[in-house]
Amino acid sequence: MMKGYFRSLLLASTVTVLCGCSSIMTHTGGEPGYYPGTRSSYTMLKDDKTSWGMKPLVALDMPFSAILDTVLLPWDAFRTDKSVKSRVKDSEEATLATNAVIPPVDP
Repeated sequence: MMKGYFRSLLLASTVTVLCGCSSIMTHTGGEPGYYPGTRSSYTMLKDDKTSWGMKPLVALDMPFSAILDTVLLPWDAFRTDKSVKSRVKDSEEATLATNAVIPPVDP
Protein backbone atom coordinates (compact mmCIF):
# COMPACT_ATOMS: atom_id res chain seq x y z
CA MET A 1 0.00 0.00 0.00
CA MET A 2 2.73 2.45 0.97
CA LYS A 3 4.89 1.52 -2.03
CA GLY A 4 2.05 2.22 -4.47
CA TYR A 5 1.34 5.58 -2.85
CA PHE A 6 5.03 6.54 -2.92
CA ARG A 7 5.36 5.58 -6.58
CA SER A 8 2.23 7.54 -7.51
CA LEU A 9 3.48 10.56 -5.58
CA LEU A 10 6.92 10.30 -7.19
CA LEU A 11 5.42 10.01 -10.69
CA ALA A 12 3.05 12.92 -10.13
CA SER A 13 5.79 15.16 -8.76
CA THR A 14 8.15 14.25 -11.62
CA VAL A 15 5.52 15.09 -14.24
CA THR A 16 4.72 18.35 -12.45
CA VAL A 17 8.38 19.39 -12.35
CA LEU A 18 8.91 18.53 -16.01
CA CYS A 19 5.66 20.17 -17.12
CA GLY A 20 6.39 22.66 -19.88
CA CYS A 21 10.08 23.23 -19.17
CA SER A 22 10.90 24.13 -22.77
CA SER A 23 8.00 26.52 -22.97
CA ILE A 24 8.94 28.30 -19.76
CA MET A 25 12.60 28.60 -20.77
CA THR A 26 11.86 29.97 -24.23
CA HIS A 27 9.25 32.44 -22.99
CA THR A 28 11.61 33.84 -20.35
CA GLY A 29 14.53 33.89 -22.79
CA GLY A 30 12.82 36.20 -25.24
CA GLU A 31 12.54 33.86 -28.22
CA PRO A 32 10.00 35.40 -30.63
CA GLY A 33 7.21 33.63 -32.46
CA TYR A 34 4.39 31.25 -31.69
CA TYR A 35 4.87 27.92 -29.90
CA PRO A 36 8.56 28.53 -29.09
CA GLY A 37 8.74 25.78 -26.47
CA THR A 38 7.34 23.16 -28.80
CA ARG A 39 9.69 24.29 -31.57
CA SER A 40 12.61 24.09 -29.17
CA SER A 41 11.66 20.56 -28.08
CA TYR A 42 11.27 19.46 -31.69
CA THR A 43 14.67 20.92 -32.57
CA MET A 44 16.30 19.10 -29.66
CA LEU A 45 14.70 15.80 -30.69
CA LYS A 46 15.98 16.17 -34.28
CA ASP A 47 19.47 17.29 -33.27
CA ASP A 48 22.15 14.60 -33.26
CA LYS A 49 24.11 16.49 -30.61
CA THR A 50 21.36 15.98 -27.99
CA SER A 51 22.41 13.17 -25.66
CA TRP A 52 20.50 9.92 -25.52
CA GLY A 53 19.64 10.60 -21.87
CA MET A 54 18.02 13.92 -22.67
CA LYS A 55 15.83 12.85 -25.60
CA PRO A 56 13.29 10.86 -23.50
CA LEU A 57 12.90 13.83 -21.14
CA VAL A 58 12.36 16.18 -24.08
CA ALA A 59 9.83 13.76 -25.60
CA LEU A 60 8.00 13.59 -22.25
CA ASP A 61 8.02 17.38 -21.95
CA MET A 62 6.87 18.12 -25.50
CA PRO A 63 3.09 17.64 -25.02
CA PHE A 64 3.16 19.71 -21.82
CA SER A 65 5.10 22.45 -23.59
CA ALA A 66 2.54 22.39 -26.41
CA ILE A 67 -0.28 22.82 -23.87
CA LEU A 68 1.51 25.65 -22.10
CA ASP A 69 2.37 27.31 -25.42
CA THR A 70 -1.33 27.15 -26.34
CA VAL A 71 -2.28 28.78 -23.03
CA LEU A 72 0.35 31.49 -23.62
CA LEU A 73 -0.69 32.09 -27.25
CA PRO A 74 -2.42 35.44 -26.48
CA TRP A 75 0.75 36.56 -24.69
CA ASP A 76 2.83 35.68 -27.76
CA ALA A 77 0.43 37.53 -30.04
CA PHE A 78 0.60 40.82 -28.13
CA ARG A 79 4.09 40.92 -26.67
CA THR A 80 6.88 43.05 -28.02
CA ASP A 81 10.30 41.54 -27.62
CA LYS A 82 12.37 43.95 -25.54
CA SER A 83 14.69 41.37 -24.01
CA VAL A 84 18.40 41.99 -23.68
CA LYS A 85 19.10 39.19 -26.14
CA SER A 86 16.97 40.75 -28.87
CA ARG A 87 18.36 44.23 -28.27
CA VAL A 88 21.95 42.95 -28.54
CA LYS A 89 21.09 41.01 -31.69
CA ASP A 90 19.48 44.08 -33.27
CA SER A 91 22.49 46.18 -32.31
CA GLU A 92 24.92 43.67 -33.81
CA GLU A 93 22.93 43.52 -37.04
CA ALA A 94 22.88 47.32 -37.25
CA THR A 95 26.61 47.50 -36.57
CA LEU A 96 27.42 44.91 -39.24
CA ALA A 97 25.29 46.80 -41.73
CA THR A 98 27.00 50.10 -40.86
CA ASN A 99 30.54 48.75 -40.73
CA ALA A 100 30.46 46.90 -44.02
CA VAL A 101 34.02 48.05 -44.73
CA ILE A 102 35.39 45.79 -41.98
CA PRO A 103 34.34 42.19 -42.74
CA PRO A 104 33.22 40.02 -39.81
CA VAL A 105 35.68 37.42 -38.56
CA ASP A 106 34.68 33.83 -39.29
CA PRO A 107 35.17 31.51 -36.28
